[in-house]
Amino acid sequence: MNETVIRVNNFRKLYGDLVAVDGISFEVYRGEIFGLLGPNGAGKTSTLECLEGIRQPSGGTLDVLGVDPARQSRKLRDLIGVQLQVAGLPDTMQVKEAMRFFCAYHQVTPRYDLLDRLGLQEKLDSQYHELSAGLQRRLALALAVAHNPQVLFLDEPTAGLDVGSRVELHALMQELRDAGTTIILATHDMAEAEKMADRVAILLRGKIVATGSPRELTATGAGFTKVSVRTEQSILATDSPNFPAVNQRVVKEDYVIYFSTDPGPTVSAILEYIGARNDKLIDLRVERPSLEERFLEITNTGGVQ
Repeated sequence: MNETVIRVNNFRKLYGDLVAVDGISFEVYRGEIFGLLGPNGAGKTSTLECLEGIRQPSGGTLDVLGVDPARQSRKLRDLIGVQLQVAGLPDTMQVKEAMRFFCAYHQVTPRYDLLDRLGLQEKLDSQYHELSAGLQRRLALALAVAHNPQVLFLDEPTAGLDVGSRVELHALMQELRDAGTTIILATHDMAEAEKMADRVAILLRGKIVATGSPRELTATGAGFTKVSVRTEQSILATDSPNFPAVNQRVVKEDYVIYFSTDPGPTVSAILEYIGARNDKLIDLRVERPSLEERFLEITNTGGVQ
């Protein structure tokens, strides 16, 4: 049975008359990556900050590893790691000083190996303000995991990172998950969430409107399968034929894209049509909806359809 390490029950967060989070509930299990997704203002950061003990909830209950973040914040800090969007380190603090400082706070040996792993070995004497945005985020991650936390909170962890840095960070996240660390990932990057998260919750105007694995969410909703076709003579683009089970047709560059509710008959009819007109198939792709497409569908309609 999955061990629950985070429980959120009817959680609310108000800022004056503004309702940032409106009675949400969910659980997170040990050793999973749980994604919090939503547009700006959906309540993701408010939820993270209350779970981290940075802000006080306005209602409901929060439990992280048996600890109430609002009342036991000091105990919580040794159990969790937090990578914020902005690290808040002094501009003149050196990389090695930051590692020593954070490890001393948690009473552990400085983890210079993490700095090596994240490509900061040549920046030990560099001051924080001298680092690029990508290196600053690498440093923030190293500091967040240096004390081997049981739960790791990541808020837009790959924002501003180059491709190589993103690959390295994702590899480290997978290693931490495989070792039993629970990761809460708040991100705008749907491709990242689809690749990394075991389950996700989509927030919209302070409420959870969908929860499940990326595969479960993409299998629900309108359920259209995307069939992309490119032929030598572009006969599909010029003739505009109708095919069975097709809900929408889009021409994009050299491809004709069909959104189908039943891809089997659609693909069969397309191939038959191409062959009957002596056109030549160059490329055919059948793809399930992406998490980004499902996310847009949910947020544009205001909830699960």
